[in-house]
Formats: sequence, C-alpha cells, structure tokens
Amino acid sequence: MATRIRLKRMGAHKAPFYRVVVSDSRSPRDGRFIEEIGTYNPVAQPAIVNIDEEKALKWLQTGAQASDTVRSLFSKAGIMTKFHESKLQKK
Repeated sequence: MATRIRLKRMGAHKAPFYRVVVSDSRSPRDGRFIEEIGTYNPVAQPAIVNIDEEKALKWLQTGAQASDTVRSLFSKAGIMTKFHESKLQKK
C-alpha cells in the first residue's frame, strides 16, 4: 500500500483549515485516512502549524511520501532535516 502524508481540507468557505493526515494514495483528498498527525491553519497571521514530530518521522521512515505542501511545512518545522540525518546515521 502506497501511503502519502497530505492535507485534508476542513473549515468553512473562504476560511480553510487543514489536517495533516497519512492516507492511502488512492483515497480521495477529504476521504478516509489512516492517522492524523497534525494541523495547519493558513488564515492566521502568522500561519499556525502543529505537527506531532514523532508520528511524522515514524511514517517517513516507513516509506510514506509527503506531498509538496506538507514537505515544505515539515522543512520549516525542521522535521525533514531530522529525517535526513537519521537516514545518514543508518548508513
């Protein structure tokens, strides 16, 4: 099963709020998901990002692919650097 870490849109019209979820790559954007690992609120100034680092790293290490937007959120939070460092330590 190919898993993706992506955003699930919530919130009202013109007031988006996203959940960062791990889902099967074949499921629809707002459909069934495996696990919720965080939230993202782009409307707030500055944008609010809450991500469970342990869960995110666990899913990345098991092969889940992050979407482009989630990858940039992870980079800003420092999760991608920790993931790459853990990959280098294994070698």
